[in-house]
Formats: sequence, structure tokens, C-alpha cells
Amino acid sequence: MTKEQLSQLGKTLWAIADDLRGAMNADDFRDYMLSFLFLRYLSDNYESAAKKELGQDYPHLDAEDRSAPLAVWYAENAGDVTDFEKQMRRKMHYVIHPDYLWSSIYERARTQDAELLQTLERGFSYIENESFASTFQGLFSEINLNSEKLGRTPKARNDKLCTIITKIAEGIAQFSTENDILGDAYEYLIGQFAAGSGKKAGEFYTPQTVSTILSRIVTLDSQNPATGKKKKLNNVLDFACGSGSLLLNVRNQMGPHGIGKIYGQEKNITTYNLARMNMLLHGVKDSEFEIHHGDSLTNDWELLNEMNPAKKLQCDAVVANPPFSYRWQPSEALGEDFRFKNYGLAPKSAADFAFLLHGFHFLGDEGTMAIILPHGVLFRGGVESRIRTKLLKDGHIDTVIGLPSNLFFSTGIPVCILVLKKCKKPDDVLFINAAEHFEKGKRQNQLLSEHIDKIVETYQKRPDEIERYARRVGMKEIEKNDYNLNISRYVSTAKPEPEVDLAAVHAQLGAIEKRISEASGKHNHYLEQLNLPPV
Repeated sequence: MTKEQLSQLGKTLWAIADDLRGAMNADDFRDYMLSFLFLRYLSDNYESAAKKELGQDYPHLDAEDRSAPLAVWYAENAGDVTDFEKQMRRKMHYVIHPDYLWSSIYERARTQDAELLQTLERGFSYIENESFASTFQGLFSEINLNSEKLGRTPKARNDKLCTIITKIAEGIAQFSTENDILGDAYEYLIGQFAAGSGKKAGEFYTPQTVSTILSRIVTLDSQNPATGKKKKLNNVLDFACGSGSLLLNVRNQMGPHGIGKIYGQEKNITTYNLARMNMLLHGVKDSEFEIHHGDSLTNDWELLNEMNPAKKLQCDAVVANPPFSYRWQPSEALGEDFRFKNYGLAPKSAADFAFLLHGFHFLGDEGTMAIILPHGVLFRGGVESRIRTKLLKDGHIDTVIGLPSNLFFSTGIPVCILVLKKCKKPDDVLFINAAEHFEKGKRQNQLLSEHIDKIVETYQKRPDEIERYARRVGMKEIEKNDYNLNISRYVSTAKPEPEVDLAAVHAQLGAIEKRISEASGKHNHYLEQLNLPPV
């Protein structure tokens, strides 16, 4: 799908959302819109696979017959349904009963069927509990089909849903039905809703340009980035995964078979559901990812609480964009936690280092971690200074990348990317000052492809110095600066004063004095003719 087609599809769907949400705020309507796109995606893939599986037995209906072909097959072959669904589970990892396919739902909406709302409720429950081998309980928990925001009466709500579904179906019908189209549209709409949500968007969305930088870095060989991309990542973790776009970007870099398993964690229930839908919508099978609803700081995920080092989850790539300077409640028990015990607890005013240490604990020896954090982590004192110092002395901080301000929906401040490794070769830190390299936008500044390429290529090649942009700094110099990582200490951003050509300036002044002398002589000549004293 071309960028132009994606943009047009996104604009079409966004216009539908903007037109139909009425009094409903954008965040509420987002959940309805994206859930229906998700249902359409699952249905399209399932019907396409069913058609291939059944071959000549797949019903071919007249143009006037708007029934779902699978519904006809189910009715005519009731005795074979169980075996058919068993086979589809092997191939597709899920099944959808014909009553709940998008084509069936759309037909009910198009004909203003009074049972649409109840059918949708049953369909959502079916997908959560029966479609997949692993249950996706609560996947649609934030979709309240009986909300008064849809209408005051059941009929009004049913009518509203008929309109929304019909408009979405008609909007999508104008475009190609390639497999990736709805995944792209889903990602586009998440970005649009994020832009409309302002600061709240930081909870669930990392701008794609920034996401691409992290993804390209963690997929490179950790010891010799210049040699290029790794062939395989066994495990990838994002412990503050939001809608999952950062994890999907890593998968996009590696290809559909380049990652063993994707792990994500998200505290916000709505965003957690978005992430699970987003994975499935991009063709990630339910056996290929695991998203947990919970708090990373308290580490309530049983998988990550394994005390046996031999069984501990070790990841080849860890990426994250956690909430900046999040206030938390560090306790004595957390002080003994295996993630923090060797480093210390981040202050309650800013959990930035707590998030970093959480992710770093699960990084494998040959892995790479890239995390987005506020600049304060580079220079703040107190316990943060002690954590930063130990990470540096142990040789774990590999690269510091300063980004331009106003890139994020959640904050206008400039932020940085820290790249960490358990075992890194060079005894130095690479500083990249990319703060001045961006395109100014009306609402947000933008990183263009050339800006992204320059950051990644500099990280790969690790040059000794690029004037006003990057520099490798040895540990002795960092130690002299009390382990302060403020980028301006190491990469000068001062613009040199332009050289002055003294000879040219002297000649210019001489020419000016000559013109003054000539003008003065002419002026005094006129004064003499008027019998006035010269000046």
C-alpha cells in the first residue's frame, strides 16, 4: 500500500470518526472505531483462509444474495463444522462463527436490523472467549455498547451503531483489500487520535519517527553495529508498551519471522486492549506474543518474577518509552528487589531510573536496550547520580542521543535516548547531539528520514568526532565531570564566530571616509555660496 493510499484511507476513516462521534469525546469513540476495524481485519483474513481451505465447496452466491458464504456453508454442512474449525485453528490460530463475521454484522447494519446491538455483544464475547486457543478476556471491555453516549434508548443506540458500521464499511470499500491495509489504517488512526488527545497521548503512543530510531538501533548487532542487522531476535520486551507500536516497529525491522516471541506490559486497561488488538491486526499470531496488564514498577507479572537465573527471561532487545518523571512510591521491600538491589531506588519524584533498571534486568548479555527518557537522568544528583555512576563504571551505558524538543504529544521538552548493553566492547560513551536536526511543524516538530538515517549511521559507525554533532568520550573524561552525562559538556553546540577579513574591512572604511569627505566638500560649497559658515 502506498503512502498516498494510506493517507487517503486514514483521512477517510478520520473524517468518518470526526463526523459520527457527535457529543462523544475522541478517546471514547477511538475504542469503537478501532474495535470495528479489528473485527473487519479478523473477518477478512478468516474468510480468505476459509475460501482457500474449502476450495470448490466454498459457496458462490448470487450478487443479490448478501449472506456470508460461510453462513451458508455452516447451514448446509453442520456435521463437518467441528472438523473444519479444528483445521482452521491449526492454520489461522482462531475461528469466527459466521454470525459474527464483519460481512454479517455489516449486513445487519445496512438493513437497520434491530438485533445488531445484541449480536455485537455476543460476537465480542465469542471472540474474547472462544475464537483463540488462548482466551483474550476483556479484549473489548472498554467498549460499552449500552452507553448513553451512543443514545438514550436501546433503539437509538442500535441505530447509531448501524450508522457507524455502515459508514466504516463504505469508507473501507473504496480501497484495496490487501492484507496489511487495515493494520496500516489502524496505526494511522492511533496516531490521529493521539494527536487529538494531546498530553494524554503519551500514555499510548510513541511517534513513528522516534520509534524507528529505537527499532533500528536494537536490531543491529550489539557488539559490532557496523556489521548490520541481527538475523534473529529470540525475545523482545517493551515494559511500557502502550498500543504496541514500538514493538511492531521492531518486528517490522526484522520481518514477520525474525522474532521468537514478543513481550509487552501495559498498566492502562484501555491501552492494554489496544496493544493486543494491534498485534493481532498486524498478523502477529496469539502464540507469538504475550501482553500483560499490570504495573512494571511493582513487577506483578509472574513471568518476570522468576528468581532462578537459569529460567529468567532474557531479551535480545528491550525498548521502552515510559512516562517521564513519573511519581511513584518506592518501599523498603522494593529496595531489596532483584532489579534495584545493586543500584539503589530511584527517588519518588521521578521513576525514570526505576523503569530503566527494570528493563535492563531482563536484557540478555548479547542484547541491546534503547529507552526514551527526559534529559534530567543525564545530570540530576542524589540517588540518580549514584545509579548513573554505577551504570557507567560497570560499562553499561553505550550511547546518549539528544533529540529535538516538541516531538512528542505528551511533552514539549527535549528528551534523550539511552542505549545500554550488558557487555559492550568500547570503553567510552558515544554522544550524539541531534537536537538541531528536525523539520519544524505547526503542532509537533518532525524528524525526516535523513535525520533518522544520520542518527542511526552515527551510532553504527561510532566515529571519534563529528563537529557539533557527535563525539566518543573516554571514561576518564566522564569521571572528571563527576559522571555527568549532559550532552553539551561533551559535544559543543556553539557556533564559531565568522572570520573577519581585516583588509576588506579597512578598504571598506576607507571608501566610506572618502565618500564622507566628498559629500562634506560639496555641502560646504553650497554653504559658501549662501555666505554661511562651513561645517
